[in-house]
Amino acid sequence: MSDVAKLAGVSTMTVSRVLNENVNVTEDTRKRVMAAVEKLQYRRNEIARSLREQTSRQIGILVPNLYDPFFATCAHSISLVAKEHNYSVVISTSDEDPRIEYDEASQMMRRNVDGLIVIPAIPQRGEPGLRGQDFEHLPMVALDRPLEGSKCDRLLVQNKHGAQAGVAHLIELGHKNIAFFGLARPLYTLRMRQQGYEAAMKIAGLRPNISLVSDAPEDTLSALRSTLASKTPPTALFGSNNLVTRHLLHSMLALGLHAPDSIALVGFDDFETADLMRPGITVVRQPVESLGRLAAETLFSRLAKGEDEPTPKRMMLPVELVIRGSCGAKL
Repeated sequence: MSDVAKLAGVSTMTVSRVLNENVNVTEDTRKRVMAAVEKLQYRRNEIARSLREQTSRQIGILVPNLYDPFFATCAHSISLVAKEHNYSVVISTSDEDPRIEYDEASQMMRRNVDGLIVIPAIPQRGEPGLRGQDFEHLPMVALDRPLEGSKCDRLLVQNKHGAQAGVAHLIELGHKNIAFFGLARPLYTLRMRQQGYEAAMKIAGLRPNISLVSDAPEDTLSALRSTLASKTPPTALFGSNNLVTRHLLHSMLALGLHAPDSIALVGFDDFETADLMRPGITVVRQPVESLGRLAAETLFSRLAKGEDEPTPKRMMLPVELVIRGSCGAKL
């Protein structure tokens, strides 16, 4: 910085003001300083700057994985907002393991991240994870799933309402035996969607037909074959997330079934090729990009205030039923 100041004929304080975009610098001075910066290829030491300013201008993003389009899109939206605030991001994954989640979040804290946005891993009994005292002073936003026992802000979507709306649509189309396919995991989102399915069936006076499978495609195929072989086979299927819906599509193909002629299909979560298939797949769409963006804006709002708010924010975003051909509706 002293070399830049000498070449530009100004003080090091003036160089600092220019680099920090201080308005109390003339345009001529700013141009001379920036010309010297370019000539000397000067780059600020961000570590030294973070120590001086007590801020790293980094936020952490912690998601279960990055191969699920939902998680990846959320992370991307958050990173875009971070750039708008002149922040960079540190991204890591938990692989749905709260111990890994704890270790990764701890490493982020050691890197002095200013805040954290997390899609919490599946909780395990006896594992405090991010709910513990180690993270109580770290500004944090829980996204998609609540971080129970934590005072952090959280953003959720209408999982129960969305599933209920999707199943109610199938009922309106005349279906009475609708099979629900979900993952056998203790996930908040899947639990809420199953409750929405059960609520819609109960209101219509229909009996639930629930299959919980692993994330292995062959399990879905086996479960679908079994439920179709029952005395009262379903005439419609409801997939609880994009992974289950895709596995149902593969299973239907293997069994020679075509939606909606052989069996109707509705899924929770839109996915990239859902509208390219013939017919298109009817889905309950989540506002994924808005979810990530709002989570980031919530965190930056808290960082700007520079103090702990007594009441955590609780936000619920709406979902949308996107009707395509797989449910059998006339378009």
